[in-house]
Amino acid sequence: MGLLDDDRLFPPEGRARGLARDLYAGIRDLPIVSPHGHTDPRWFAEDRPFPDPAQLFVTPDHYVFRMLCSQGVSLTDLGVPRVDGGATETDGRKIWRLFAQNYHLLRGTPSRMWLDHSFQNVFGMDRRLTAETADWYYDHIADCLARPEFRPRALFDRFNIEVIATTEAATDDLHWHRMIRDSGWHGRVITAYRPDGVVDPDMAGFADNVALLGQQTGFDTATWDGYLDAHRARRAFFKDHGATSSDHGHPTARTEDLPRADAAALFQKALRGTCTADEADAFRGHMLTEMARMSGEDGLVLQIHPGARRNHSDPVMAIHGRDKGFDIPGRTDYVAALRPLLNAVGMRPDLTVILFTLDETAYSRELAPLAGVYPCLRLGPPWWFHDSPEGMRRFREMTTETAGFYNTVGFNDDTRAFCSIPARHDVARRVDCAFLATLVATGRLAEDEAPDLAHQLTYGLVKKAYKL
Repeated sequence: MGLLDDDRLFPPEGRARGLARDLYAGIRDLPIVSPHGHTDPRWFAEDRPFPDPAQLFVTPDHYVFRMLCSQGVSLTDLGVPRVDGGATETDGRKIWRLFAQNYHLLRGTPSRMWLDHSFQNVFGMDRRLTAETADWYYDHIADCLARPEFRPRALFDRFNIEVIATTEAATDDLHWHRMIRDSGWHGRVITAYRPDGVVDPDMAGFADNVALLGQQTGFDTATWDGYLDAHRARRAFFKDHGATSSDHGHPTARTEDLPRADAAALFQKALRGTCTADEADAFRGHMLTEMARMSGEDGLVLQIHPGARRNHSDPVMAIHGRDKGFDIPGRTDYVAALRPLLNAVGMRPDLTVILFTLDETAYSRELAPLAGVYPCLRLGPPWWFHDSPEGMRRFREMTTETAGFYNTVGFNDDTRAFCSIPARHDVARRVDCAFLATLVATGRLAEDEAPDLAHQLTYGLVKKAYKL
């Protein structure tokens, strides 16, 4: 008896279930295209064994430890590092036992499905993780991780990954990507340009980051023109290391298209650290439009990930730093916010801007109508709190009627949790096949059209949108 139901996520009704099974059988073994994520390129560069089961599954995965935190489990006890280098639990077995004792907290969540998929399909586990089976799990997984076939490059091949994109800051030296390229290994690991640290005046060290950008490129980033030229140079550097996209994680979707003099003046205030909150948001918004124009020049796909109220807990931020499970969704306006950018570049069919959201209320009201008319816009898949079976289904239900399928971009996993990548893509494939089967069963899609659509949603659209 395995951990997973073979018909999971398929419709319960007879004909629709059969259709979903058939569609899934046609696409289940397609290669994984992962165009946006946060796996560490160092894994693939050095190809060293993962350290232990806790470091693989628990400590780096905010989906896991935020749930345990909500029930009073200390992040320090789960081995989550402190920004001051202070003591945290380092005994992997002790962390794993604590995780196993609380595994029931993940019942019904997508994390539980991803983990069970990894345990069964990657490590061959056939019993549920509990406090009683914790040591058996730990010993078995640790034994596997010591073998060559469980090193990062071997798993990359086993997972049938065609290409995976990591995400690096604009000032990253991309050392690990060069090491991968120079190693002669066949795996395709590319980067993505993430300039938040040099476009957001509210980021710690903004002025220093901009100065470093100048040192790296040879442009005078104390001037507006030099600053823009430095971005162009770094984007070209990232393209040389395989990048096909840039990524922008802003608090809001606000864009601006300011007169040159106004933008230059705002930039000087940002460097001096004297921007008001509204001016900082305006500068970020103007830089989205500048980045869109640069994408029109160099071909990088522009991804916008707005709406996360990041690092909501000041104490957790002070102790553990950024990206520790306390990024919370917020209401996001797209119609008014994106208008300056869309007035500037929205009618360009040679430009691709992919919109993500943490605010599902915007799907049918704003995002689908926008993507359903502007040539440059595409809708990114459900992200973070909505990259679940329910969130994926709601996305299809709320966007297809207005934007159709071909203004979406397939699925991306957006994860640091390497072993969950096949699981996440499998969930997306199953949900899409279930949705298509329901359309066929209710007479809204011809049965002979569904297999091609399933292939597009799994493989074709993401390759096209991200120029892969």
